[in-house]
Amino acid sequence: MTARRTAAGIVLTVIASLLLTGLAAPAHGHGALDNPVSRLVACGPDGGGDAQSAACRAAVAVSGALPFTNWDNLRVANVGGRDREVIPDGALCSAGLPAYRGLDLPRADWPATRLTPGATFGFTYRETIPHRGTFRLYVTRDSYDPTRPLSWGDLEAKPFLTATDPALTNGAYRMRGTLPAGKTGRHLIYTVWQNSSTPDTYYSCSDVVFAGGPATAAPKPSAAPQEPEPGATTPGPEPSGSAGTAAVRLTAAGGTGDGAPGLAAAVLAAVTGLGGFLLHRRARTQGSGSR
Repeated sequence: MTARRTAAGIVLTVIASLLLTGLAAPAHGHGALDNPVSRLVACGPDGGGDAQSAACRAAVAVSGALPFTNWDNLRVANVGGRDREVIPDGALCSAGLPAYRGLDLPRADWPATRLTPGATFGFTYRETIPHRGTFRLYVTRDSYDPTRPLSWGDLEAKPFLTATDPALTNGAYRMRGTLPAGKTGRHLIYTVWQNSSTPDTYYSCSDVVFAGGPATAAPKPSAAPQEPEPGATTPGPEPSGSAGTAAVRLTAAGGTGDGAPGLAAAVLAAVTGLGGFLLHRRARTQGSGSR
């Protein structure tokens, strides 16, 4: 009995420590389009000079800095492909989430990636927690006016690129596709990532300028490879349940099994699972830190 009480005390102490240190807090985030650079990434911690642009400063003034720190967490649950029904006009870039409303500012000076119409391009979607799902990339119509709020009517009816479960290499999903032909001037690429392994759908707005010359990305600290490299993988099975949470079942005193070993095993499983989950995200975040 003394051993079981001691083990129970250890369990409570460890769990309390986890809660106080934030180890057991839910993890956030999962990804955003990095090339062509999205507004969230451009204005976030890794945006470099882009983050100091007038458009980014205006967005931060509206939304605060926190949403841009959580650049990988712009998602809406249970959309199920009903994007045009769920996401309102004028709020496509924020996906209708008030915390991200600074992304919806209608401006013609958002950091943009220069592209060549009709060229083959390597799209890069940075991830911090891998998921399975389908990417759909839309481009704005020729009548698009960046100084007006973005609506669904501003986008072409069909995506110019669709990719399901693309290869995951170096902390990013990589997709090659043909850019829309006949486009000139400033446009916007709208990325929808509908997960099949979670109920979430992610949204990204990338400002682009179509012109002649090589299809190069906006200035970045380092260039990301666009071809899948050897060892490319697809997302593996995900843990069941909500991200960042762990269920622990303790063996009650007097129940089946030895109470003390059962408690110790439960604590070890909880600590290992939570620690491993957060270390996985931290490693992927650090691995994809430079753009």
